[in-house]
Parts: sequence; structure tokens; C-alpha cells
Amino acid sequence: MRVVILGGTGFIGSALVKALLRAGHDVTVSSRRVRPQEDGGPAYARWDGQSPQTLAEICKGAAAVVNLLGENIGAGRWTVARREAIIQSRVRAGEAVSAAFALLDKAGDALPKTLIQASASGWYGLWPDLATAPDCTEDAPAGSGFLAEVVRRWEASSAPVEALGVRRARIRTAPVLGKGGGVLARMLPLYRWGLGGPAGTGRQPFPWIHLDDEAGAIVFLLEHPEISGPCNLCAPEQTDAAGFARALGGVLHRPAFLRVPAVVLRLALGQMAEELLLNGQRYAPRKLLEAGYVFRYPNLDGALAACV
Repeated sequence: MRVVILGGTGFIGSALVKALLRAGHDVTVSSRRVRPQEDGGPAYARWDGQSPQTLAEICKGAAAVVNLLGENIGAGRWTVARREAIIQSRVRAGEAVSAAFALLDKAGDALPKTLIQASASGWYGLWPDLATAPDCTEDAPAGSGFLAEVVRRWEASSAPVEALGVRRARIRTAPVLGKGGGVLARMLPLYRWGLGGPAGTGRQPFPWIHLDDEAGAIVFLLEHPEISGPCNLCAPEQTDAAGFARALGGVLHRPAFLRVPAVVLRLALGQMAEELLLNGQRYAPRKLLEAGYVFRYPNLDGALAACV
């Protein structure tokens, strides 16, 4: 099938492009600048990230669209301006997709049959202790907090395509482990120097997924038209922040016992620390497992060993 990827040059998008090409699909990546197409690589189409008219032309004839666009939530302290940028970068992209599909429908052009809409584990709210956190499946209600608000608005931004008969899967992704980016990019230098350790109590849930499984699960969803709605993209194995720290220290053969006090994190990062570091979500990839997806990295030790 021909798949259009919005956000195909980022950490997850680049891995997804490679996975789709390996699976034999044709890939078009939207970009603010057009790059020459290399032999066996994706095609690139210029898009400013906002214009529905241009996006409609890019999506014409595609079987599916994957929308991964959104500002990095961990790139800086959550000032008022930063919060607005995080929300609007996601909402504008989703609304542009909805408007582009509506334009195709109005013109009588065939619509893409599938939209994979990026989302995140933040939907489920904030839980400070793995032992008492609920095990959330895809039918769990939205929680509270800034990230839950972001995810609610993010998912809602592309909801209108369903009224046009488009299958929409919302991928609630856990922190992604992989080489060259994701949550490990900032952690690895400290751990390699023996300065790693959990934040706060270390009891908070720490969901995760390996980059290969993130891309593999998206390809799986594209190729399984019976799956729609919210889909949890996380590894089956559950752990807390202390367990993650021990595992990462173990694969690096470094100590990982230096805790960063919660009060220090709150002073330095404010609400960002509360939601990204001191709380988490315990949730399971029920739909993927029931549909037969086989995780390449179901266990944390193996996933981390492949990243370092």
C-alpha cells in the first residue's frame, strides 16, 4: 500500500519509514523541504504542516496516513507559552488532516482507508506507585493533568475523519527506547558515568516500548484493518522507575542508585517533573496481543541491551 507519514523524519518516523519499506510498502514523507528520493527510499512531499489543500494533494491515492506530528514534550520547562506550543502543534496537525480528508471527500476523490493517529500514555493520568496504579486497558477513561488534557485534545483533533468512513487507530505510545533518541538520549551519559538512578521514590510506573516494536506495531495496525480505536503501544512487561534504573545500570555494568529527590525536580522543572518523572501509567497492550502481535522486545533487559 502507499502510506503517507506526517512526521516521518523524526525518531519514531524514521524507524517507521524503514519498517514500511522492508515490508514492501510505498512511503511518502511530508517535509518542509523536499529531499531527493534515493533508490529504494521514500518519496518526499513539501508540506508546511498546516495547509489542508496541500495535504489533500499529498494524500490523494494513498491507502493510509500516519500522523506523528507534535512538539517534543520534554524539550523544555513547561512555561505558559511552551504548554500552548505542545498543544497547538498536535491539534493543528490533526485538524489539518481532518480538513484535508474532507476536501478529498467533497471533490469525490477516494479517501485513505486508514488513519493512524499518534497519542500517548498520558491519557491515563498520573499514578505515583506501580503497586497501587490500575492496570489500564484501552477502554479506561481519561485521567487528570496537563498531559491527559494534551492527549484528549490531540486525539479529538482528527476524530472527524471517522464520520467519512475512515478507520482511525489512536496509538497511545509509552516512552520509546532506541539508539540515537527517545528517553535514553539524556539518560545514557549519566548512567555511563555511574551517576544514574531513579527520580523521587522510584515507585512510579515506568511504561516503555522498544523502537523496533513501536514501528512494528504501527505496521501491524496498518495491515490489520479489523483494529480501530485506541491502541496501547507499550511492552507487556511492567516496571517502576527503580526497576528501570537497575536494569539500565545492569546492562551498562554501572551503579544506578543515585536518587534525585522529588523536591529538587519540582523546583527545577515544576509541573513537568510531576508529570514526566514523578508519576507514570501502568497499562497493557491488550489489543495488540489479542490480535496476535508478537513483541520483538517483550522484556526490559533485552530491550535495553539492544540500545546501548
